[in-house]
Amino acid sequence: MFQGGAHVTDRKEIEAILDHYRTAVYAKDVDAFIELYDEDARVFDLWGRWLYRGSAEWRKPAAEWFGSLGTERSSPEFHDVQIDFGDGVAAVHAFVTYKGLSAEGKELRSMDNRITWVLRKNSEGAWKIVHEHTSAPADFETGKVTLRR
Repeated sequence: MFQGGAHVTDRKEIEAILDHYRTAVYAKDVDAFIELYDEDARVFDLWGRWLYRGSAEWRKPAAEWFGSLGTERSSPEFHDVQIDFGDGVAAVHAFVTYKGLSAEGKELRSMDNRITWVLRKNSEGAWKIVHEHTSAPADFETGKVTLRR
């Protein structure tokens, strides 16, 4: 979806951010992962707490996530990606499946999540995530979160 006079170049740059995210997560590269986020980003993550303020604060849970994997890898796959553009801003929403892989590449488990990003072009013309919101539906009766789509 294109809105607000977006160019093909903008879409390709956003798609490159999705690829960079996949690559950084798979490589467990905290620096490459945090580079995607604006220093003032607000992150509403599914795990842990209500809000992470800024990329510096978001670094710690990212490092803990990658460190918790040991020799395993996480391989995110985006599905049903939609991108909307405004004047210097973009919204991305998608489903993402995080596959847990053994060191040999065998799938051990997976979980699904919903993700929404708001991105803004900075003064250097680079797109940065200024807001991330991840979620999964929860059962009203039990409060149990559904991690399979």
